Amino acid sequence: MLTDAAGPVIVSIGVAVVWRGAGVTPTTPSTVALATIMSAWGNIRRASALTGQRSSLLQPHVRCFSQIRQKVGDYDLVVIGSGPSATQCAIESAKRGKKVAIVDKKGSVGGVCVHTGTIPSKTFREAVLHLSGYRHHGFYGKSYSMKTITIDDILYRVQRVVSSEVDVIKAQLKAARVDYIMGHARFENENELSIVRDKSDVCEEGRSSVSLLRAEKFLIACGTRPAHNPIVPVDGKVIFDSDQILLGSIRDLPRSLIVVGAGVIGMEYASMINVIPGHSVTVIDGRQEILSFTDDEIISNLKYEMRSKGARFLLGETIQKVEKDAGGVKVWLNSGKVVSGDALLYTVGRQANTDALNMEAVGLSRNPRGLVTVNKCYQTDRPHIYAAGDCIGAPSLASTSMEQGRLAACHMWEQCEQQPTSQLENGNYPYGIYTIPEISMVGKTEQQLTKDKVNYEIGIAKYSELAKGQMSGTTSGGMLKILFDPDSLKLYGVHAIGDGATEIIHIGQVAMAMGCSLTYFRDAVFNYPTLAEAYRVAALNGLGRLRRDVHGSN
Repeated sequence: MLTDAAGPVIVSIGVAVVWRGAGVTPTTPSTVALATIMSAWGNIRRASALTGQRSSLLQPHVRCFSQIRQKVGDYDLVVIGSGPSATQCAIESAKRGKKVAIVDKKGSVGGVCVHTGTIPSKTFREAVLHLSGYRHHGFYGKSYSMKTITIDDILYRVQRVVSSEVDVIKAQLKAARVDYIMGHARFENENELSIVRDKSDVCEEGRSSVSLLRAEKFLIACGTRPAHNPIVPVDGKVIFDSDQILLGSIRDLPRSLIVVGAGVIGMEYASMINVIPGHSVTVIDGRQEILSFTDDEIISNLKYEMRSKGARFLLGETIQKVEKDAGGVKVWLNSGKVVSGDALLYTVGRQANTDALNMEAVGLSRNPRGLVTVNKCYQTDRPHIYAAGDCIGAPSLASTSMEQGRLAACHMWEQCEQQPTSQLENGNYPYGIYTIPEISMVGKTEQQLTKDKVNYEIGIAKYSELAKGQMSGTTSGGMLKILFDPDSLKLYGVHAIGDGATEIIHIGQVAMAMGCSLTYFRDAVFNYPTLAEAYRVAALNGLGRLRRDVHGSN
């Protein structure tokens, strides 16, 4: 409502109107009855007639809204973040008839997963595989290559896929009637969040810079960002992190790339650049092995494939100093080695985006990485405040984050005891590592079984033994390995490397969830020719090993 000395001048409903002129003071718009609107309109006409200054005093600047945005909003659930766990929790809660809002900063619909994580990095990979001619090597030989690849070629595809994914998520939230509020969330007390908006958002939308949201329950799902090291002067051009490589910060693909960090992110990007003709990669890590949580034999295959294309691994090495020079970047290691390259990608660790949430106001703490501690139902120390996704730590997968968000919503509106044991709780979920070649696994590794002193046997199928592998030219290094109990034939784990590994792993996942034994794969009928047939080949291989062991002991 706008007022002057004579009383009400205008009431705005569904549209924000700003009036300019001496003596006119704006106040917060509110919803009023139709009679009040008509009365206000009469006041406008009278004010115009009395002043005779309609053109100068009454100068409207209209900003349209689909509905009135009140300064204080009341919800059943407010979700901080819009990534996989956030959207799943919001939509699941909305399906139960709850009033839900998601809060995230402008341009972030979909969270880290959509903008700098899973979606763009895997699209980056697909673009590299296509543009480099890598997928044609099985037909034309390793010398086959296509045109010189530029970062613009790759990012063109990345941007199209990201844009499409954002549209899909927006449509899902709209269909579920979940409100999306742009801004930065901050806890004021246990039941209220203040939302601070950027100046540009305020100007565009005509809203106040601060508003307040009240809710019965909250979900913290704010994701993570790359961690930095003071020894490594990240500048976004020559020395960059995994976010910057996707945001157009670098002008050219480095012909010689130093990757610091042999975790999932580091190895994925290292293997991508490594397959581009004329490019080389050096991987540096303080640990003695890459991807140490995966099966040793699978990792040996990955390293062999990468080394055959020129990759270099410097493991058990720590960085002492990093400097930029005219030729790119130099790295001094604790062993005395000096490594040079055109650019450096730093991928050691992630930091949770919880530092601006004012969690101390509600008595919640964070560890040095900003991670939030939760129980098996994803509750924090404040039972009505939940957390899910990467901000609670491992496994930090988009797939597990989705399920965490759904389970959190189920517990919010039900009793935890009423829910069956989740696949996350019993560890029956797959890992997908999108290196080139890709890796996937479910269950135990050989190292874990050996450490736990569990007797086991293995069954192996190599892609070179499969008709589909020969047809598609994807035999190099590809294999599937099944770990099982030699007495009961119970399945302990499935591990795969090669084309389609992240797809065919789900057969093993479901079989383990259903309590199937190795004989299930022996007796199953698979489409022929397919890569999925590897399960039958591996099962027969494993059973054959048992027979050989029996005959050998007699």
